[in-house]
Amino acid sequence: MVILVFFAAQSSTFRDISGVANWLDPASTIGIMAIAVALLMIGGHFDLSAGVMTGTTALTVGICTTQLDMTVWAAIAVSLAIALSIGFLNGFLVVRTKLPSFIITLGSFLMLQGLNLGLTKAFTGTVTVGGIDDYDGYDSARAVFASTVTIAGQQFRIAILWWVLFTVLASYVLLRTRFGNWVFATGGDEVASRNVGVPAARTTITLFMTTAAAAWFVGTVYAVRTTSVQANIGIGQELIYIVAAVIGGCLLTGGFGSAVGASLGALIFGMTQQGITYLGWDTDWFYFFLGAMLLLAVLTNQVVRRYAESARA
Repeated sequence: MVILVFFAAQSSTFRDISGVANWLDPASTIGIMAIAVALLMIGGHFDLSAGVMTGTTALTVGICTTQLDMTVWAAIAVSLAIALSIGFLNGFLVVRTKLPSFIITLGSFLMLQGLNLGLTKAFTGTVTVGGIDDYDGYDSARAVFASTVTIAGQQFRIAILWWVLFTVLASYVLLRTRFGNWVFATGGDEVASRNVGVPAARTTITLFMTTAAAAWFVGTVYAVRTTSVQANIGIGQELIYIVAAVIGGCLLTGGFGSAVGASLGALIFGMTQQGITYLGWDTDWFYFFLGAMLLLAVLTNQVVRRYAESARA
């Protein structure tokens, strides 16, 4: 709220409906990923390959269409299968090896980064895949992933509506289903959760596959929206997703957080990113605010947690 009031007071463009559409757009794709990352963090794990995986899925759509002559929807299906396989492998390795998830997914991050660049060069001779819009199925795919809807005379990206839908769905799953209880239990104390019958291994693998599915969705949005994909897309974004989840109230130790909080964290990112631009500031300041918001969120979460623990005692 403070950030909203600050930028709205400083810039008329920011508070105009066109400005709202502009800062909701980046918030939507960050938010979709932040929700999935938040679920994984509540379950006690991290996925450092989430950002580069959006690039992997986008490049898969591009290569399958332009180089393997598939329809856009067939390429999207192949991309989903690859993403889910990567998510399953990440989760399986974390469960079986008992290694920290950030180590496993750091390895995935580096391998995917190499594959993205190497395979793109091998297929196209460049670091870019383009021309997706020339293939069958593009128009219907664009309607689902990259179209706009008009509200109060202003066009909004459909990704914003998907973001709201995923926020509602994830909140329902966390708060109203058995699986949601398993997520909180696994992140709070995995050993204790196993002792009471929670399928912690299955829950962990499902959470990694959920993060991969979100990366597929966002990657597909990128590919269909731009029709041209760079090999380095998504690199570094994983930190933004994690920070958005932390700003939204997720504890780094697991066992606490919400989908709504993660979405609010993404909204703060969208407002800050566009607000800095509207005020004419150097955009490099965005990363300063990124770090400051992370530190503030972590310190606030720690204080709240200590207060809650002392109140229970």
